[in-house]
Amino acid sequence: MPERRVKIEFRDHGGSKYTISLEGSFSKEKLNKIMVFFDEFERTDPEQPVKLSLDTTFNKTLKLIEDKFELGSFTSNDLLEAYEDHYNTPMKLSTVSTYLARLFEKGHVKRERLGNNWVYRKTRIILNQ
Repeated sequence: MPERRVKIEFRDHGGSKYTISLEGSFSKEKLNKIMVFFDEFERTDPEQPVKLSLDTTFNKTLKLIEDKFELGSFTSNDLLEAYEDHYNTPMKLSTVSTYLARLFEKGHVKRERLGNNWVYRKTRIILNQ
């Protein structure tokens, strides 16, 4: 079997990052078993409520998504407008886009491409205050 190098990285629901590096002769079947392990690990991780204090822009944005976009879809422009209206504070669109990308990576929102824009939908934000 040929020598191989594989690096696997993922984040759990809490944002913790896990990395495993494999080197040597291993089969695709062994690699698949490792991926199944990671898949099981991710599924068994309990969804812990997110404790929020509204002292950061990110947390304010998260709370706004929870309150204003409970069931519907929205764009980064929709979220920017809602943020500026609700908190009476300006924010850059690039900041909103960064926050949405982070929320997407953590699995809190889903997104799909619609023309030139991303359209987001809340998946599982659980807030405790």
